[in-house]
Amino acid sequence: MSPQLQAIFEFQYRELRPRAPIPPLDIRFRRFTSLNTTIRLREGKLHVRLSDLLEQAPESVHTAIAHILLAKLYKKPVAPTHADRYRRYVSSEAVSRQAEHIRQTRGRKRILTARGHHYDLDEVFETLNTRFFHGLLGRPVLTWSAHHARRMLGHYDAAHNTIVVSRVFDRPDTPRCAIEYLLYHEMLPLKHPVRTRAGRRCIHSREFQAEERLFPELEAAKAYLKRL
Repeated sequence: MSPQLQAIFEFQYRELRPRAPIPPLDIRFRRFTSLNTTIRLREGKLHVRLSDLLEQAPESVHTAIAHILLAKLYKKPVAPTHADRYRRYVSSEAVSRQAEHIRQTRGRKRILTARGHHYDLDEVFETLNTRFFHGLLGRPVLTWSAHHARRMLGHYDAAHNTIVVSRVFDRPDTPRCAIEYLLYHEMLPLKHPVRTRAGRRCIHSREFQAEERLFPELEAAKAYLKRL
């Protein structure tokens, strides 16, 4: 554990809890697959784990991380200056690019199959690609999820160029418009990638939202998704 990093955490602890004794600290960098940061209080000791991608971050960023983690642990308000400093750092082009590379090289994606019992994601993708994108989108890896997830209905993983759709949709009573809209929504990032503007990651840009509204059965599909 770096003495400098320990001093930063101790200072931020005193700032947030001036009357409480500082517990022993165990701060370590780990080879996570993303920019993870965690803090746990166990048996009177604070265990902090930081992604090794943050090891070379400036002292001001380490200070922001210490403040944010401790504030959240002890249910204190997070200072906007620290939140903004950390967000701007991790959203910078260089750090975002490095994080994406680490996800590709360290992370593993569980790929099952695009062909379900009732819907074939490859077939739905090609239909939508021809209908809305003139067949110009390159097909990513398409797979049904391992479980019938209802909170994460679908997502596009840019690091592994994969679209995952919840298996909850692979059943005979799922309207075609619902599965088409869900896949269409996850296909749009292929055309409108995530951008960084003023230190913020813009996932659903204006162009993304405008094109999403072009889906003819948008309201019917959204109504079905809400019922799930």
